[in-house]
Amino acid sequence: PATNMFVMRTRFETSLTQAESTQILEKELSRFTPDLRLRAADKKKKALVLVTKESHCLRDLMYLLELGELPIEIPLVIANHENLRSLVETHGIAFEVINSENAIRERITSLDIDFVVLARYMQILSKEFCDFMPGKIINIHHSFLPGFKGAKPYHQAHARGVKIIGATAHFVTSELDEGPIIEQDVAHVSHASTPEELIAIGRDIERRVLAKAVKLYAEDRIFLVGQRTIIFS
Repeated sequence: PATNMFVMRTRFETSLTQAESTQILEKELSRFTPDLRLRAADKKKKALVLVTKESHCLRDLMYLLELGELPIEIPLVIANHENLRSLVETHGIAFEVINSENAIRERITSLDIDFVVLARYMQILSKEFCDFMPGKIINIHHSFLPGFKGAKPYHQAHARGVKIIGATAHFVTSELDEGPIIEQDVAHVSHASTPEELIAIGRDIERRVLAKAVKLYAEDRIFLVGQRTIIFS
């Protein structure tokens, strides 16, 4: 009611080709002028993962990928440091150190990447890069947004004596940590928790939340409506 928009996700079987199915649906639904997207269920989306030095989110993505629980392909991991090269290459995934946004965009185009995952990538992306892939860049922020934005959120949380910490997966926009929220989770903590303990607890939340968001996106369960997301779980 708030948006006057009807959103639906449907999975169906047909003997028709994707092009034929699209043509029929567009004709039948033409009076609604829908934003219609069809994808073969067995066609996996390609994800480019950007990392810096921390490995916990990346490790979880690669682990789930090996288990067959994450329906994506990761042809390349790009970092702005060398630290995670051996980890990535051990999993049979290409690894490159690139510090130029233009070069990263070239890789996205040449590899036909569908979406980008920032697995604790500690570099602020430019507005031009965000506009290059709107609604296709997923970030994990190490706090329960909209609280404690920016750097060192666990230290901010400790200073405020919070009793709950969390993590947020969201789409990236040109406004820092302001993109539409996809998934969140929290853990209870106490006054006795040190910043280091909060960071350790937070790592576990971060990896779970990011993996959930990536899977939701890979399965076309996320719909963007303005600054909000509709999630089909």
